[in-house]
Amino acid sequence: MKNLLLIIVLITSSIYAQDKKEKTSLEYQQHLNEEFADSLKSPLTNEDRNHFKALDFFTIDNKYVVEAVLIRTKNEKKFKMKTSTNRTPIYKKYGELHFTLEGKELKLNVYQNIDLMKLQDYKDYLFLPFSDLTNGKESYIGGRYIDMKIPEGHKVTIDFNKAYNPYCAYNYEYSCPIVPLENDLNIEIKAGVKKFHD
Repeated sequence: MKNLLLIIVLITSSIYAQDKKEKTSLEYQQHLNEEFADSLKSPLTNEDRNHFKALDFFTIDNKYVVEAVLIRTKNEKKFKMKTSTNRTPIYKKYGELHFTLEGKELKLNVYQNIDLMKLQDYKDYLFLPFSDLTNGKESYIGGRYIDMKIPEGHKVTIDFNKAYNPYCAYNYEYSCPIVPLENDLNIEIKAGVKKFHD
């Protein structure tokens, strides 16, 4: 139960930023900065928060807002997703997102957390972790996440400007899912949050 509550805390703010009315990339990033400055919500250590001014983002670029085709996959087996700690939350693959970026045909798997999908407020939550060629350079070495909701149809917008770092990028006390190898993109995604510090 404790792990489930931790997961809810980790994603609530991101879901809130996209709830009801879809936030623009700028509004979303402003919301993240507000959250990180808030002592009750921030994942930062007390020392880092005391010096915090704003997260470092790539310049917002609409080319990183892409339309993807969602192919729902059936009869997927549940699996234990590796994390930065010994915690192994249960997920299942919900589907595949197929899209084109910079002339390349790309694919990312999107997942559902088994515990979260049992809760009314999170039954339509989808988890999109990814890594790319900026990791370890401009962006966090462990990859980044995007929160999504299950669409009604077969098309969904992926806004990489809303990509954020796992909380363990800021504080080792957190347990964060490790990006599955199949979601490693052979392209630079110069959008979203950059790495916090070396």
